Amino acid sequence: MPPLLYLKDIHLTFGTTELLDGAELAVGEGERLALVGRNGSGKSTLLKIAAGLVEADKGTRFAQPGATIRYLPQEPSLEGYASTRDYVEAGLAPGDDPNRAFYLLGHLGLSGMETPATLSGGEARRAALARALAPRPDILLLDEPTNHLDLPAIEWLEGELKGMNAALVLISHDRRFLENLSRTVVWLDRGQTRRLEQGFAGFENWRDMLMDQEDIERHKRDRKIAQELDWLAHGRSARRKRNQGRLGRLNGLRQGRREELKQLGSVKMEAAEAETSGTKVIDAKGVAKNFGDRNIIKDFSLRIHRGDRIGIVGPNGVGKTTLLKILTGELLPDAGNVKLGVALEMAKLDQSRASLHPEETLANVLTGGGGDTVWVGGKPRNVISYMQDFLFTGQQARTPVKVLSGGERARLLLAKLFATPSNFLVLDEPTNDLDLETLDLLEEVIGDYPGTALIVSHDRDFLDRTVTQIVAAEGEGRFGVYAGGYSDMLAQQGRGKQAQAAAAKKANAAKPRPARAEGAPKLNFSDVHALKTLPAKIEAANREIARLQAELSDPKLYARDAAKFASLSGKLAQITATRAADEELWLSLELKREEIEGAGT
Repeated sequence: MPPLLYLKDIHLTFGTTELLDGAELAVGEGERLALVGRNGSGKSTLLKIAAGLVEADKGTRFAQPGATIRYLPQEPSLEGYASTRDYVEAGLAPGDDPNRAFYLLGHLGLSGMETPATLSGGEARRAALARALAPRPDILLLDEPTNHLDLPAIEWLEGELKGMNAALVLISHDRRFLENLSRTVVWLDRGQTRRLEQGFAGFENWRDMLMDQEDIERHKRDRKIAQELDWLAHGRSARRKRNQGRLGRLNGLRQGRREELKQLGSVKMEAAEAETSGTKVIDAKGVAKNFGDRNIIKDFSLRIHRGDRIGIVGPNGVGKTTLLKILTGELLPDAGNVKLGVALEMAKLDQSRASLHPEETLANVLTGGGGDTVWVGGKPRNVISYMQDFLFTGQQARTPVKVLSGGERARLLLAKLFATPSNFLVLDEPTNDLDLETLDLLEEVIGDYPGTALIVSHDRDFLDRTVTQIVAAEGEGRFGVYAGGYSDMLAQQGRGKQAQAAAAKKANAAKPRPARAEGAPKLNFSDVHALKTLPAKIEAANREIARLQAELSDPKLYARDAAKFASLSGKLAQITATRAADEELWLSLELKREEIEGAGT
């Protein structure tokens, strides 16, 4: 069956920069694609070309006649509409149910009566998301759909998208969101695309294997260049034709090296450390805060010690930022008290990005407005050298903040934050607009940070990887405290799948076991067969995974047969994901079997 949407050999140049160099994208009926790549790699531009909003310099775009395509931009415009409901209903196709607009707006925290001119950026994006979903399109092109959504809304959106028949192309920094929805990954790297026929869960291992192979090839090419240069300097003269041949090969090697250097470097982050704080960082007892008649925080207590990483989660508008301000001494509580520890040096990242003035240059942001030196951890650094650690070029030093992308602004704020000596990090939505590689490094920095961190985030995977405790808003001003990360909190609340199964098993074990009633639940034939055959299937998968890993460990494989390397990598990711699904199925069936057998005793 031909794809609903197809981009072939797409080329696009901005100024002197070749952004897309033969990129391709094929979207079939019902497919779920994650489009991934570094900030600035051209993902959003490729999505705009797919939506028909940007024309490529060269290449082919084909869309099936009659196919409905809806696109969610990062910065939507609602000009010309009297209300958010009017804006969303204008996106409906003839015959669509207008009540769907009201349903979607409600789940995204809007009434439909809002005037577009008064909306915040986050509210405008939620209205645009409702407009994209409203007509039940054939293809949904979504650029960062989880930005400005709280956790309940993100989980609702996942369920909504899973229930739709539309093909999806998703750009997102939210790993958990991509893992739960994608079945295929398209990696945009250095202007070209590579496709993995597996969901995002298998992408990062596949990408890292490809990059490792490129490192090996790069090292071999560098050695060859060195040998050829040595020959040019010291080798005996030979016939001119042969010499010209060697010069041609050297120039070819150099060209290959230049092509590889087109790849963006890696962000280099290291938090500047201040003197060690006291053991007790924050001691909050019986804290309460009201705004009018509304209880924002009620009887909250928490003790934070040096080295703790605390995550604060909850829906928008429940008081997370208020709690953060009270815990850090920026706001006084109406009742209770908060004691801050001694020798605290705080570095704070504000989610509003308000600390960046649009007309100020990047160099001035980092130096404080003067000179070419930025002080990092008490030591002087040339501002351009420090900027390059965060993937900015020297030419951008005098660039005003207003021309930066969202991802570049996020990196600039991190550069400013980590230049400040601190022993206490306060991060309010730090993952907004960061690419996956920068997220990886931020997680490592937080993990290695010797001080204390207080983090507000809606990113479930980020919280699981960084925090040791969760403070969760639970309604009516109450906040619960849970050990571990976000998934640990779900398990303790009984909301995780395994937690629910374990709770059901425990409850059944604690009550008398009547004789099995007629028609009571029992294992059917397929369940019994699966219980019997899954262990052998899982073991066979383990052997195949080991075999594939051994074959892929050959450092010469990529150079010898790149297609085979890609095929084996994709197969490894697919088998790994299948094994995980089989293990989960076996566990649920085993719990069901034990429950049924217990009921019959």
